Amino acid sequence: MIQLTNIHKSFNSHKVLDGLNLEIPDGKITVILGKSGEGKSVLLKHIIGLLKPDRGRVMVQGTDLSELDDRAIKEFRKKFGMLFQNAALFDSLNVFENVAFPLKEHRRMADGEIRHRVHEVLELVGLKGVDDKLPSELSGGMRKRVGLARAIVLTPEILLYDEPTTGLDPIMTDAIDKLIVNTQKHLGITSIVISHDIEASFRIADKIAMIHEGIILLEGTREVFEKSKHPFVRQFLEGKATGEEM
Repeated sequence: MIQLTNIHKSFNSHKVLDGLNLEIPDGKITVILGKSGEGKSVLLKHIIGLLKPDRGRVMVQGTDLSELDDRAIKEFRKKFGMLFQNAALFDSLNVFENVAFPLKEHRRMADGEIRHRVHEVLELVGLKGVDDKLPSELSGGMRKRVGLARAIVLTPEILLYDEPTTGLDPIMTDAIDKLIVNTQKHLGITSIVISHDIEASFRIADKIAMIHEGIILLEGTREVFEKSKHPFVRQFLEGKATGEEM
């Protein structure tokens, strides 16, 4: 589905990605794990074509993103849905209007068709009867659900989650994790989750890839990580800070 080969990316003199290689399987949940500042979001922007590597190649469904012009890359991005860290809802629009927005922008649909599709995805994410509520009237977890409904309303082939459980309490974190799994199973799509939460990653991932110092340090299943003896992996799993981070 997605293949990143020898990806290098620097911003001025700051090197973020340093020869990163990663394959993301089709129809599975892949979690890209790492501490803050390791380049997880930069990697995500390469996958969706918002950034181009200084060196290396990003292949999505057999297409080299570097070969697409601006118009083609915008069209290609319609394959993706994205749930942003803070849900990124429009404050002045109610729930229905937020979820309907991509349909009105990118589809020619009658009002009745839009209404049916919006209610379909709201039900999928466990929200009914909240059409008229504004984002300010919703809990953090509900805002994430509305953001997810908007991300899937155009039926994407690839769904990206940027730190989906940041700022949520443990109960709501568990609920969002289950929602990610259920959404993937129901839609059969490829899901990529950016996270620094090891426990959440273990609960939802088919594959985990840990980014550290610009490369993928380790990738595999939960069992691979639990058996790893690499010092940084052990430190990350055990939640211990190094002297440099204290």
